[in-house]
Amino acid sequence: MVVTANRLTDGAVVYWRADGGWTMRLGGAAVAISAAAARELLAAASVDQTRAVGAYIAPVKIAADGELQPGNLREAIRSTGPTVETRSETRIAC
Repeated sequence: MVVTANRLTDGAVVYWRADGGWTMRLGGAAVAISAAAARELLAAASVDQTRAVGAYIAPVKIAADGELQPGNLREAIRSTGPTVETRSETRIAC
């Protein structure tokens, strides 16, 4: 399990690091192997409301080579970015 959130400045997906900061790389996230450890990471990450918001515990899989991979569909989608095209100008017909 890892702790993930969204960066406050631009909404980017970020992950809590063991040294108490955020990273955009899943591979750089602190990994908890118990529910108690995951709650501790979440508590520490939740204090930082100036850089990231909406922190929660997310599942991960650890590949044979040790690489972290998203543990479910939601996290796989979040880790690859928006699923819709973004545009600088959006007009809505009324």
